[in-house]
Amino acid sequence: MSVPYETAQEPERSPESPEDHLTRLLGRALNSFELPDETIRRLECALAYDGSLHSALHSAGLRRETYRHTWLLADGSALTLWELVHTTVPGAEPQHEVYVDEEELRTATERLPLPPDTPALDLAALTQLSVVPRMRPAYIRENSADHARRLLRRAENADRPGAEISALLAAAAGHRITQAFGRPSRTSRPGLRFSLYAHAFLLDGGRELTLWEVEHTATPDGRHMCEVYETEDAARNAMERRAAQVP
Repeated sequence: MSVPYETAQEPERSPESPEDHLTRLLGRALNSFELPDETIRRLECALAYDGSLHSALHSAGLRRETYRHTWLLADGSALTLWELVHTTVPGAEPQHEVYVDEEELRTATERLPLPPDTPALDLAALTQLSVVPRMRPAYIRENSADHARRLLRRAENADRPGAEISALLAAAAGHRITQAFGRPSRTSRPGLRFSLYAHAFLLDGGRELTLWEVEHTATPDGRHMCEVYETEDAARNAMERRAAQVP
């Protein structure tokens, strides 16, 4: 059942304008800079807004909620953004993220750590696990070049793919994301986790180019960090190096 985003007890529509809702959403989302510029431009002229709770999970002191934000545009079409609200440590302030489609939302949700009562796992053992064979998802045929641009823009490693790869991906005709490895690492540091994602891009002539994204919190202050590599081996080696540096 749809629940108004503003409050579960007050069903009346908020008097705020569609632009006000957009401003507040972008202001609280940690990754709002990743949204395509074209999406922001379209939303700035929206005529109406509606928000609803899409899903919620509260377990072992952790909070995980997703919200659907939809704007009616001047041309009569609708544009939806998906908000993920979560905590990675019981009792902590919730973090907000925003995504342009459900696939990105689903991928982001899978990156979240398991509840603290999950059995302990060893990172070294997990990195040796073989991936269970599965059908690869179909290519997404929209905004693939923009997806590549945002992926490379958020990469913080000095040896990330350079200008030559960026030029190839500027003409990408399709993309898909699959999770190769992603679990919390139960070490002495609470909330430490590693995730590995394969971003495959369809190029001219049917060629495929895959970039490997490592997301982790093995940073001095425990913040989230993204690294991107051209090969799976380089990405897995980076995970092992980061894990070895954790006290």
